[in-house]
Amino acid sequence: MAIRVLVADDHPLLLNGTKSFLNKNAYDVVATAEDGNDAFYKILKFRPDVAILDFDMPKLNGLEIAKKIRHEKIGTKAIILTLHKQEAILQEVGDSIAGYLTKNVALDELEECLREVIAGREYISTDLKMSIHFDYKQRAVDKLTATELKILKYLEQTYTSAQIAEELFISKRTVEKHRSNIIDKLNLTSSPNALILWLKQHPDLFLNT
Repeated sequence: MAIRVLVADDHPLLLNGTKSFLNKNAYDVVATAEDGNDAFYKILKFRPDVAILDFDMPKLNGLEIAKKIRHEKIGTKAIILTLHKQEAILQEVGDSIAGYLTKNVALDELEECLREVIAGREYISTDLKMSIHFDYKQRAVDKLTATELKILKYLEQTYTSAQIAEELFISKRTVEKHRSNIIDKLNLTSSPNALILWLKQHPDLFLNT
């Protein structure tokens, strides 16, 4: 099934260019919008998998829409496009925003960004990573409690939930609850292997502990 996408941009040329690119690459563009209010209305109506949102739109900007999506628990993943690099938007990656691209690289990296976002991961364009100090991994881990960090470390050592429960003198059910909380805080998918895959992608996480 094709990924369902909404595109919102108040510049018709950019809007149509993005829509054309997505259609050519077999994405299903279910709706477009040229202002923030219309974009959010159509997100509520069509419930797309992903919303590609220009940051600087009238009525509601892209970040405001992304925060409303999260608040309403709609489930649509938000990708923000901007002309200029803004660290304030970067700080929302992993929270209300799943992806952040600058427009000068948007079409070059959009498909990769969509793949990552649909897979439950975050994506930041390469030029942003190179030019702005931003350590997403550390910021994400900083959200975890001491117990959650211990559980993550045991998982990294391939302990099962039952084994972790024995080590921490808590019930297996409590371990599973902590695992669920970790998944939420790291903005991962709820698949059984989500945490294991995330740990494999961050092999240096506990090198200094």
